[in-house]
Amino acid sequence: MTARHRLSRIVTRTGDTGHTGMADGSRLSKTDTRVTALGALDELNAHLGMLRAVLTEASFDHFLSDQQHALFDLGGFLAMASLAQAEQIPPLESLEAWIETHNAHLPPLKEFILPGGSLELAQSHLARVTARRAERDLWALVADDPTAEPVAVYLNRLSDALFVLGRVIGQKDGSVVYWQRKTPAA
Repeated sequence: MTARHRLSRIVTRTGDTGHTGMADGSRLSKTDTRVTALGALDELNAHLGMLRAVLTEASFDHFLSDQQHALFDLGGFLAMASLAQAEQIPPLESLEAWIETHNAHLPPLKEFILPGGSLELAQSHLARVTARRAERDLWALVADDPTAEPVAVYLNRLSDALFVLGRVIGQKDGSVVYWQRKTPAA
């Protein structure tokens, strides 16, 4: 069996009019909520790739790799549009179990956390906020197409996981930056 080529031509000029093709053969404006959501998933996947590149704690690599693959599957679900199948949506159970396991070892959060700290921690914050924005983009798509709701829900859970991951990283490297309430001048 010969492997099929996913992309043989990169420059096609088919997007030069501000439209792009979906996997089901339809063409959408590049400003369509579906295309915006696909771009947000792609951007989040890139931030997870960067997080994997800067992390020194190898134990998180498998989790982040799984999430990158899940995001690609979710993008495929969105790109398939009318041909999408519910089986393409990754299950939430393993993601929720990861959150519960890693959150159980963290101390109670007594103050808000500011983005920053070590390079690893700062990149985890970037991934988390990108997940939150991607989720918002998905909810805009859900308003047009309710079948996209499971993707939005997955992103909500993934952003929770990235928050927990950031807390774990900050706990290990001691670089958490906490918000400090300003005290009124006397």
